[in-house]
Amino acid sequence: MRTVRGWFRDTTGGLPRAFWYLWTGTLINRLGSFVLVFLAIYLTQARGFSASQAGLVIGMWGVGGAVGTTIGGTLTDRWGRRPTLLTAHLGAATMMVALGLARPLGAVALGALLLGGFAEMARPAFGAMIIDVVPEKDRLRAFTLNYWAVNLGFACAAVLAGVAAQAGYLLLFLVDAATTLITALVIFARVRETRSTGPAVKGAAPAGALRTILRDRVFLGFVALNLFAALVFLQHISMLPIAMGESGLSPATYGSVIALNGVLIVVGQLFVPRLIKGRSRSHVLALAALVMGAGFGLTAFAGAAWFYGLTVLIWTVGEMLNSPSNATLIAELSPAALRGRYQGVFSLSWQLAAAAAPIFGGLVREHAGNTTLWLGCAAIGGAMAVAHLISGPARERRAAQLRAPATPVRPVAVARTPAEPAGIAS
Repeated sequence: MRTVRGWFRDTTGGLPRAFWYLWTGTLINRLGSFVLVFLAIYLTQARGFSASQAGLVIGMWGVGGAVGTTIGGTLTDRWGRRPTLLTAHLGAATMMVALGLARPLGAVALGALLLGGFAEMARPAFGAMIIDVVPEKDRLRAFTLNYWAVNLGFACAAVLAGVAAQAGYLLLFLVDAATTLITALVIFARVRETRSTGPAVKGAAPAGALRTILRDRVFLGFVALNLFAALVFLQHISMLPIAMGESGLSPATYGSVIALNGVLIVVGQLFVPRLIKGRSRSHVLALAALVMGAGFGLTAFAGAAWFYGLTVLIWTVGEMLNSPSNATLIAELSPAALRGRYQGVFSLSWQLAAAAAPIFGGLVREHAGNTTLWLGCAAIGGAMAVAHLISGPARERRAAQLRAPATPVRPVAVARTPAEPAGIAS
């Protein structure tokens, strides 16, 4: 018991109160995150759309998210973290209900576009706020705990959504909107603005901030890798439910199988920081890419629920290794004055993948077959592993440079630093 209490104290102790309010908001929001999990099934079964049309709608969500996360990154630095979060959550709750009521394909696609924009506007602000309030030495723990909350909520939501869908899909949209509103209330009542307004920070975010980021080849190389990882990972939302449906499995079965992802993370994710502590992040990310690719690749041979469940467990291990290393590395590669924008550009890789993954996945399945799609995911995982090993040293040098107290953290300095070019969760 002493060992368990000591581990729990080491894992959760010493984090600021503001972080725990953000953590609580994340958990509440994810407990109601029904819609995106079941959107492909809803569109094909309840609305009668084809796989290509469903992929288009989910892709519009990603397009909206790409715009939203870009706007959110700018607003996070200029307007503030808190007002950006509140606007994003209130807009997302409104559009969630609108999407549930939409019927024609055009209206559904527009609703998905706007919902994606508001929902993803919150990502840069949320990430920047965690970095603001948590000291660097505790960020690995903080991001791991937040990721744990995301997946605890996801695991519960996936199972509950399968049951709720039997009572009517509109209920999924209404519950999702309600939990989003509750999250907004928690932020409004308990979380103060964390953006620094000192003169140094004000003067450090020039109008050319985007050009600064575009010249940061080390950072953009890492973003590109995350884009490829997201293209693979997001197949579990778009093409996996369709593949399971064609295998004769019900939406409730898909909910139970995909819930294994959240259950494994809830059980094991809190042990990951100790497992990877002191190890090369590039090696950890390379291993994560290989394992994730292998898990999705095995889906080509799945036909029964247990086999699909096994593939989910395998790629989840890769996701668990990838997420904390990803989050801390992005935090270290982001200059303080441009933290929101850097978070926004990194989030943009997820949104571009959210737009492209269902479209490309649908096209590959229809024209090249199910097996080609999943074996292609395995090949991408292998290529990413090699790219992480090659690009890792340049990333660590940049992170060390930004950590050094004697090094001025100026956007121009970051942009002009020579770097090796580099070649993607959860």
